Formats: sequence, structure tokens, C-alpha cells
Amino acid sequence: MGGAGAVAGTVGTVDGFSYGLITPLAAFLMACLGGALGLRCTTRSLLVERSWRPGWLALGATAIASGIWTMHFIAMMGFTVAESPLNYDKRTTFASLGVAIVMVGIGIFIVGYRGTTLMPLLTGGTITGLGVASMHYLGMAGMRLRGHLEYDTWIVALSVVVAVVAATAALWAAVTIRGLLPAVGASLVMGLAVSGMHYTAMGAVRVRLHGGYAHLAGTAPAGLLAPMLIGPVVFLVIAGVVVMFDPLLVMGVVDWRKPGDPPAPAPPRRPVYPVWPPYDT
Repeated sequence: MGGAGAVAGTVGTVDGFSYGLITPLAAFLMACLGGALGLRCTTRSLLVERSWRPGWLALGATAIASGIWTMHFIAMMGFTVAESPLNYDKRTTFASLGVAIVMVGIGIFIVGYRGTTLMPLLTGGTITGLGVASMHYLGMAGMRLRGHLEYDTWIVALSVVVAVVAATAALWAAVTIRGLLPAVGASLVMGLAVSGMHYTAMGAVRVRLHGGYAHLAGTAPAGLLAPMLIGPVVFLVIAGVVVMFDPLLVMGVVDWRKPGDPPAPAPPRRPVYPVWPPYDT
């Protein structure tokens, strides 16, 4: 039975792939979906009137944060410690989603309103990346087991750098890359980067066992994570429907302007025909 023979102070046996490739692949797909929708919403915010821009940016931020948060906890369903069961604290787990939405939102709004010049891009990318990393480590802080987590400082630092670089590249892609296929490619790269950040961060984890069989606080993953994942997944589906039925996409408008570009010329109200035969005024 898990925990039998565990000695206080010993290092637990950690397995991040207890379901094989199922959880990493599912997590990667959710990160790609959230990234694709978030990037698409960000580009749409540049095409609409200024009064509509906050709505698109908020939708994009929530999509990216939901995709990253869902990716994290799908991946965590494959995480086990042989000597101890795992539970999760509800408040901390919910708080990690809120942190992700707020900080990703700040980064996206900075780029959405200030453009892709160097300073806004670095500022927005740094805030967004720190939000992704904060979500991850806050989610890990919500884990309850018969022991405590220890981290390798250098690997933690590397994971934060990966998160910031990935977020900066994603924000740059959101307002720079044109066309559907390049956008899909950018979403795949973003999903790979976010998943890479997660598993890099998990490589820093070591479990120090406490021993004993005291009551374990929190809720079991099957009773907490599975129901909690339903909400963000449903949101991502709804966001996908909103993006797919956006009139600009349905009408096939593929060219768009970046912040600071001159406004597009208005089309003529009606065609102008030559007068024949000519006449004098």
C-alpha cells in the first residue's frame, strides 16, 4: 500500500508519467488550443473599433490562461509519489487559475494597446511569463502529501526563463504573424514551449517524506481536478465558437494592420462609370 515503510526524511519516488504519453499529449493539445484561441483573439482586437478591443483582449487572455492552467493539471494527473497519496487544496488550486488570468491579461493588454515596440513587448512578455510560472508553482503549493516539496533553484530559474521567452514570442506572434497556417504553427510552438516549461519545472521537484499515516488534508485528484477541468474546457470550446464565427474570419479578411499603421482606405460607396458621350457643362 502507498506509504508503507516510508521513513521520515527520505526522498520519495516521483513519477511524472504514470499514464505514459496520454497526459503529456493531452496537456500539449490543451496548451495549443488555448494559445491558438488567445492569439487569434489578440489579432482580432487590432481589427475592431477601440471600444471593442478590451473584450477581445480579455477573451484572449482568459483563453490563454485557461489553456495553460488546464494543461498544467492534466499533466499533474500523471504525477504520482509512490510512498504517498496526493490531494489538492481547493482554494490554492482556484487561486492559481485567477493568478494566470490576471497576469496574462496584463501582459496582453500592454501589447494590445502599446504595440510590439521593444519596451511594451518585453514588459508584456515578462509579466505574462511570470504569470505562467506563478500559476505553476502556486498550483504545486496546493498539493497535499505526506511530505513536502523541495526545488532545485537553478532548474526553477530555467523554467521561469523558458516561460518568459515563450510568452514574449507568443505576444510577438499575436500581432505580427499573418495568415491562418502561420498562426497554427505559432500555436503549436507556444504549446510546445508551455509544456516544456511545465516539465522543466517538474524536473526541479523532489519530495521529502514525513513518514506516518496522519490524515491527509485536501481533496483527491479524481474528486477535484476532473470536475474543475470541465469549466475551462467548456470555456475554450465556447471561445473557439466565438472566434470561428467572427465576421472578419467568415468574410475571409486575412490582411490586418498593426498598431501605429495608417487606417485602411474606405471603399467607394458605388462604382464610378465614365460618361459617354461627353457633354459640356
